[in-house]
Amino acid sequence: MTAPAIETAPRALRDLADLAELGHLPGLIRQLKGLGGCTNPVRLDGYRTEIHPGTGELLSETHGHELPAGNLLVRCNNRRATRCAACAETYRRDTYQLITAGLKGGKGTPERVATHPRVFATFTAPSFGPVHNRPASGRCRCRCGTQHPADAPELGTPRDPDTYDYEAAVLWNAHASKIWARFTIYLRREVAKRAGLSRRAFAECARVSFAKVAEYQRRGAVHFHAVIRLDGPDGGDTPPPEWASAELLADAIRAAARAAEAPGPRLGNRLHSFAFGTQLDIRPIRSADLDGGTELTDRAVAAYIAKYATKGAETTTGTLDRPLKFLAELAQLRISEHARRLIRMAWYLGARPELEELRLRQWAHMLGFRGHFSTKTRRYSTTLGALRQARADWQRKQALNAQREHGAVPAEYAAEETTLVIAHWTYAGVGLSRGEEWLSAAHAPTHSEEGVAA
Repeated sequence: MTAPAIETAPRALRDLADLAELGHLPGLIRQLKGLGGCTNPVRLDGYRTEIHPGTGELLSETHGHELPAGNLLVRCNNRRATRCAACAETYRRDTYQLITAGLKGGKGTPERVATHPRVFATFTAPSFGPVHNRPASGRCRCRCGTQHPADAPELGTPRDPDTYDYEAAVLWNAHASKIWARFTIYLRREVAKRAGLSRRAFAECARVSFAKVAEYQRRGAVHFHAVIRLDGPDGGDTPPPEWASAELLADAIRAAARAAEAPGPRLGNRLHSFAFGTQLDIRPIRSADLDGGTELTDRAVAAYIAKYATKGAETTTGTLDRPLKFLAELAQLRISEHARRLIRMAWYLGARPELEELRLRQWAHMLGFRGHFSTKTRRYSTTLGALRQARADWQRKQALNAQREHGAVPAEYAAEETTLVIAHWTYAGVGLSRGEEWLSAAHAPTHSEEGVAA
């Protein structure tokens, strides 16, 4: 990331000149560097005090108004790349680590999980009407007769918008999480059936673990990518039973996906019911590193899932990355006509009393989908919270070491690991001034595409 051009930022220059005159510029640069490139931080007013628990001596004291930015600045931690590229990159790297740990161990997960049967599965939505596409089959042209380039804006849009089932498309997104929940129940039953076990006996000798991420297809329908693994009864800590295999798991997934169905509402004379589409892709995951062949590997799967963890409907469908307050806002927005129709349908359906629990107006910008973009079972691997805590602990330790080196912490307490912290912070706003934006962009860390979070 590079700093904005000087000639395009006169206000930024004035801000920088004022800060330089006050002598705050070096301190502000250090404060902004702590954001890791976040462009939309939360501003907090308040204080933080550290006290030695044994003697009651004041070790350090921080007041928000005394900081160079005038507030404590905290990363926004938004996972959307369109809202904050730096925080989204951190989220992507954490997701990569989470998925990788469940594939080959690490971060508290034993390495033996690399030997457990596991597959990578993709679950799609059903058809709501013909759309423009790039066929993966032997045909080279769309059924409309055109050979669309990869970046064609019409890809994913209906060939006949007037007959496209927008109502079912929005409601399917709204029920997608329920379909997945039913699938996971059926999957355990199908695995037990193939092993010749009752559900209780299956729970005593094996466990299904998974991590999944939601992705939008260009037509605006959610589909799921998932790593699904067969473990012993205590998850990755115990080996799976002898009968467990990737083939058995894949067969059970197919049966469970066909059986999973979520009942929908009756609107007029139409009773809705929702299930996965017929396109289901299941591939076993191999342990070998990517070597140019066609095997699906640990690294490839983790990178693929992490990539979609930071993308919402706005990335593929051309819709919005934030909620609407009024439907009239649509007239001022530069979005695709297909996305506009989906949002309007969600807004219209959201006014119906029988659909109140779906909160479709609140999630109209997400085309009806309100589920979590990434989920996992408890025993799959570590958690995003644990990864964030480990990073925060490391950063806190580095900051404490820096304070000790500069004598900010009394020498006699240099070896102390525990302090009493009293803090009170209140919300003061969000974002950066023009000058702060310029400095943040100029000093933002660079990330390589292959890097991962520690």
